[in-house]
Amino acid sequence: MSKVTLAHGTKPSLAISLAIAFATGMLTTACQSSTTTTTEDSSAGGGGDELKIATLTPSTGDLSSIGQVFPAAVELAVNQVNECGGVNGKPVSLVVEDSQTDPNAGAAGMTKLAEVDKVAGVVGAFASSVSTAALPIAVRNNVMMISPGSTSPVFTQQAQEGKYNGYWARTAPPDTYQARALAKLANEKGFKNVSTVVINNDYGVGFEKEFTQAFEKLGGTVVNKNNPTRYDPKATTFDTEAASAFGEKPDAVAAVLYAETGSLLLKAAYQQGLAEGVTVMLTDGVYSEDFPKQVGKTSDGKYLLGGAIGTVPGANGPALEEFTQLWKEKTGKEVTAYVPHSYDAAALLMLAAQAAKANTGEGIQSKIREVSSTPGTEVTDLCQAMEMVRNGEEIDYQGASSNVDIDENGDVVGDYDTWEVEPDGKLDVTGKVSPEA
Repeated sequence: MSKVTLAHGTKPSLAISLAIAFATGMLTTACQSSTTTTTEDSSAGGGGDELKIATLTPSTGDLSSIGQVFPAAVELAVNQVNECGGVNGKPVSLVVEDSQTDPNAGAAGMTKLAEVDKVAGVVGAFASSVSTAALPIAVRNNVMMISPGSTSPVFTQQAQEGKYNGYWARTAPPDTYQARALAKLANEKGFKNVSTVVINNDYGVGFEKEFTQAFEKLGGTVVNKNNPTRYDPKATTFDTEAASAFGEKPDAVAAVLYAETGSLLLKAAYQQGLAEGVTVMLTDGVYSEDFPKQVGKTSDGKYLLGGAIGTVPGANGPALEEFTQLWKEKTGKEVTAYVPHSYDAAALLMLAAQAAKANTGEGIQSKIREVSSTPGTEVTDLCQAMEMVRNGEEIDYQGASSNVDIDENGDVVGDYDTWEVEPDGKLDVTGKVSPEA
């Protein structure tokens, strides 16, 4: 049975809940900062040379409705590897840190993980703004970061400039691709005039620019291109932004939002009567069953967001079916957005450390592309992949989220699921759309 120990600042009640979860074979789905999990006694720094990895994802804050479950996905991968021999002959330990969907908290969390916990790799961050704040700290401490969902194109640009020294990768494709996919969806729906409203950070602004370029290339018009609507995530009222985005009655509004603040903005648009006849187009930042509830209902009980459509990075990797089965078996839950991406990020950290024969950030960085891409034997099962690497074989890990072929910029390419908000508030995956023309 796993032993759960508490890092500094963790409430005793969490330890009890985690212990119960593991005792019953269930994974926790709402870990709070900061928890350390190992399969052995982790005193004396876990033996000094074990592999220690961490999550830096949002258990609280604007993206918590999506991110609370990510640590459980990482724990699943860690437990699997520990059950089949660990990494370099040692068990893997996991530190869970809450990014709070806040760049300042994320930077503080990464500082703790790198300088106090001495982790070799981090699954995170999730919000692009948090990754932007945390990355310089990770790089200067030689900590490998693999994000399951920071999709801003900024990271590709800065990787090309050599700013990360190879200590950055992500298992979700950059918004360069999703923006094209959303533009293509808008074109397929026959929309000619679209406006944008985005959260004013790396994620929102980067997406907005890529979407505008792609939609215009397809012959559409972005009506507020010269005066784009960008909202402050720390604001408490959004009437002005709602009026700016919806006021010209476009065919659709491409809304790149976070859940808590984005729901307030859309609610303001509906309450002002601005959204009638306008299709709301959404992205991965609000892909959660909770989001339509947050936006609210009409006086007759209908969901305001009914009929909204969107895109989200799809999970279509060769290992998805077996991962889905395992996830349901261990948690009793359905696989939600970015859960496969979190699992794959953890898998890559451990495989790369084993390939390097070093439980260090430098070791992981040196082998991350080697274990994720050709040449090598394609393998989907994580324990089988670990055994092959231990035996000195070259592998091409095929993940649950995608084939996770990490390129020289730390990027992967993927397709996107399209989805719609049903009248009852449920999210229905309606198909797929490719970013390619």
